[in-house]
Amino acid sequence: GVRDVLFLYEENRCSMTYMYEYPEYLKIKLPKKTARRYPAYELYLYGEGNYAEENKNLLLTGIPVLFLPGNAGSYKQVRSLGSIALRKAEDVDFKYHFDFFSVNFNEELVALYGGSLQRQTKFVHECIKVILKLYRDQEFAPSSVAIVGHSMGGLVARALLTLKNFKPELINLLITQATPHVAPVMPLDKYLTDFYTAVNNHWILKAQDLRNLTTLSVAGGFRDYQVRSGLAFLPRLSQHDSALSVVSSAVPRAWASTDHLSIVWCKELILATIRALFDLIDENTRQITEDPKKRMSVLNHHFVRHPAKMFEENPEAFTELTGTFMWITVKASKWTYSVYNDSDGKYFTFPLASHRKSYSHVYCENSMLDTSSWIYGCMNANSSMCLEAADLSWRAELLPTTKIVMLKLQDYPSLSHIVIQVPPAAGNKYTLGCEFFKEDSRTVQLPVTRLFSFGLSSSKILLNSTGLLYSVQLQHFSQIYQAFKIYIESHCQSLKERKPSVYRLHIPWSHEDSVIVAKVPSLTEISAKLHIAQPHNDSSLPELNIYSSPDCQYEVILKTSLLQVLGQIVRFHAGAFPVYIVSNILLTYGGQLSTLRSTGQCSDFSLELVRTAKPYKVEPLISIVVFLQGFNWFREIWESLSLPEVDAAVLSSQDAWFPLVSLILFLFGTGIAYWSGVFLSTSLRLFSSLWLTLIRPTVLQKDKLITPRRLCGMISLALVSWTTCGAFAVLIIYLQYLFKPGHVFVTSVFHFQDSYHSKETSQNSSTHTVKAQSSVESVPEAAESPSNSTIAEAVNSLKMHITILNLFTWIVLLNLPSLIYWLKNLRYNVRLDPDPCRSTAIILICILQILMNSSTSEVKSSKLLKIAAKVPLPLSVAMLAFGRLHLYRVPHFVTFSLLLHVLCCIV
Repeated sequence: GVRDVLFLYEENRCSMTYMYEYPEYLKIKLPKKTARRYPAYELYLYGEGNYAEENKNLLLTGIPVLFLPGNAGSYKQVRSLGSIALRKAEDVDFKYHFDFFSVNFNEELVALYGGSLQRQTKFVHECIKVILKLYRDQEFAPSSVAIVGHSMGGLVARALLTLKNFKPELINLLITQATPHVAPVMPLDKYLTDFYTAVNNHWILKAQDLRNLTTLSVAGGFRDYQVRSGLAFLPRLSQHDSALSVVSSAVPRAWASTDHLSIVWCKELILATIRALFDLIDENTRQITEDPKKRMSVLNHHFVRHPAKMFEENPEAFTELTGTFMWITVKASKWTYSVYNDSDGKYFTFPLASHRKSYSHVYCENSMLDTSSWIYGCMNANSSMCLEAADLSWRAELLPTTKIVMLKLQDYPSLSHIVIQVPPAAGNKYTLGCEFFKEDSRTVQLPVTRLFSFGLSSSKILLNSTGLLYSVQLQHFSQIYQAFKIYIESHCQSLKERKPSVYRLHIPWSHEDSVIVAKVPSLTEISAKLHIAQPHNDSSLPELNIYSSPDCQYEVILKTSLLQVLGQIVRFHAGAFPVYIVSNILLTYGGQLSTLRSTGQCSDFSLELVRTAKPYKVEPLISIVVFLQGFNWFREIWESLSLPEVDAAVLSSQDAWFPLVSLILFLFGTGIAYWSGVFLSTSLRLFSSLWLTLIRPTVLQKDKLITPRRLCGMISLALVSWTTCGAFAVLIIYLQYLFKPGHVFVTSVFHFQDSYHSKETSQNSSTHTVKAQSSVESVPEAAESPSNSTIAEAVNSLKMHITILNLFTWIVLLNLPSLIYWLKNLRYNVRLDPDPCRSTAIILICILQILMNSSTSEVKSSKLLKIAAKVPLPLSVAMLAFGRLHLYRVPHFVTFSLLLHVLCCIV
């Protein structure tokens, strides 16, 4: 599944964008107050060549666009947009042009640490004010700024509207690229999840205020494994019709999936964006239009359905068909025509009266991909010629190798003829085709194979007719955990050269189509899986549209792909892996405490994991709670107890959950927990061997739990946590625990004992005494000192310490992002503020200073051991219930469990 997500996706079909002149970034001077408040952030204006030279005095006359980089993103990522916009402006002789500004967020890791998101939002607000001031004295001064946000930059742009003193009219257009709008990819701290809640709630509650803001969200498709496309779809609101979400694989003239970074420089997507920006300009104000309807129609034109024509706001309803063209009447129901070096223009007319009774639709295609009109509808039934006609080219749709029109005859009762225009073609070679058909004859239904068929069974269909278009409806394909391989094999009657076929997987409830061009004849493989599950109120079916070559037959075979099903599980739930791993380790820890209580011996981590970590201990209870939350009475009781919502219920409401996923993730967590335990034990043994060759301790010391020296260490680390960064203090105490000499020494003794016992069992009793003596003589003095009971006790303690270290390793890993953020911003601020793990760090320092010097002998005699051994099970259940979408809660559950262990050492 991991391999499917990270490696098995379509090849990169994006072209790179290049600058024609050297890119320059002019730093904009900010007000002193703003610069002092945000010392790490900057604002730049992008330029090249003469344009950059002219703008050094900041006498700007263009249309302002602000680019916001994302997680660890650079302000220089604006160059693809800025450069192509400059070339486009040169094409129109600078009648209009855009000024691209970019914010430097110091490449902060905002996807992993949410503490600076609010600060970034406020800084962007200040930048907008500064930008608009630069145009204050111009003739066509802008009153708003368009924003392009990549990744988390898009979320920061949306968050502007949550600021108290922000005027919504300052932004009229927002384009986001691969922005996770729905939820954070990794919810590692409370600031991140709270920020998301505030932004999304504001957009739902204040939807009426957002009608003047047009928002476009572009997702990267399956190549983007960092932000899955389902997260990039804006929340659906019935009253908010000025938002559009598309996947790049469905964008006309791009038709390519992009990874998380290439979405910024993918030439095909950048061209679509810049063309849209230029079409959005109002000729009167020379700024982006204030009309929300026009903005939406432009975005739909460039990002959803392109009619292969230049955008026109109000195209003329009727057109005069002039020119000395030859008029030819076609009465056949199927017609193809090849054009090559035709010197005369032609009009082909298709009378509709004779076809209306027999057929329901007419379909026409044209492989000449220019932007001129080519298909018309006439209303004068008596004439063989038509002087005035309705331009049906606006009903067309552009595909990679052809433009197509499909009309339902019933919708056009006033039309008497369809007219195809073929202008004189000098050196051009292209083909046209039209056919009349009944919808039933070209639409076939193919039930998809079941999830548990494991690819062994398949659904097949043979398309026998030789038409220009087929539609295969995929029944029962509606969930995100379904994934299929579709094989399309084309057979042709003759071996002549043909135009390629186009296969489109069309998902009707979201703009996530994928388009593939295939040679004919050929065998083509298509992956069919969803970014968004089918909404409950939607009954439409996904379709495989085959735009075929005439006189060819097509066979469609569909199989379930188990690898891609696992890939979907990883894609949608990889963020929850740490919760399942820690849950397994916590269950093992509880099992070890139980064994210690019942037998007086601490079992080995690996053996205890296999014995204790069982999914049936935790999963059924969560499933029952999720089921009961469907009832109002239970929900009322749950809310009265002020308990947070169970994460599985939230995922179910997003249609991203299904019963077996939790079991699969739990088993995966068991596997990782097992091997991480093996790795930690092995690493400790290797380190101890190395340590003993350098230093030879003479005695196995037994210290008090708390000494003045340790108390000082505890206080000093707590001060480090309070004055700098909690995660930094946690890392120090972790390293201190990991490399504690006592552990290392015991490991070596344990290692020696193992080899000693294995030698002992392999020898007979007579040679045993001599071997044992010589063996004991050859070891360091250290092994001679302690008695067998002391060593056994030390080994028991070591096994317990290894499990605690295993738990603590995951706490360190979950806190690592805030540490990296702090280190990166150390030159601006010594103290991380806000710090997501400061309070937890202080508690953990106190706990671990005591635990690292504890042994199992103190715990065995404790009155609290019975409680401490039973608590990890409910904590594991709680962790899986409330930690999947809130990873920052995981350390709290572990800390509580370890706190009980400390009390066992004392009481």
